[in-house]
Amino acid sequence: MKKFLWTLPLAYMALIWTLSSFPADEFVALPDLSLDRIIKESLHLVEFGILYLLFALALYGNGQLTKKTSLLFAIIACLYGALDEIHQSFVPYRSATWIDLVKDVIGVTVAYYFVNRFYFLKKNKLEQKL
Repeated sequence: MKKFLWTLPLAYMALIWTLSSFPADEFVALPDLSLDRIIKESLHLVEFGILYLLFALALYGNGQLTKKTSLLFAIIACLYGALDEIHQSFVPYRSATWIDLVKDVIGVTVAYYFVNRFYFLKKNKLEQKL
């Protein structure tokens, strides 16, 4: 059952790849173009943060969440963001920009910060009390 947790980030990566294979307005296009753009651009911050959190969940569920593995999978999530941007550069009506990659990395960094702040800091405090 614990190994099942690894299917979550892998399935999510497949979903990201599939959705980025379509034009940006393929599934949802809001009537207000500026609002549509703002929402879709801000999703970069969330999308890859979620990917890292799914990796962290899989690591935690399998007893493998350490500072080292957390950092490793944060880097993997960032690299997948870069790969996704390269992929989008070949998709008609999609774009790949450095600012999108920066937003992907910021999303991962924020999620990584919270995992490290709330998991490892509390874990260290508990260990010190014992």
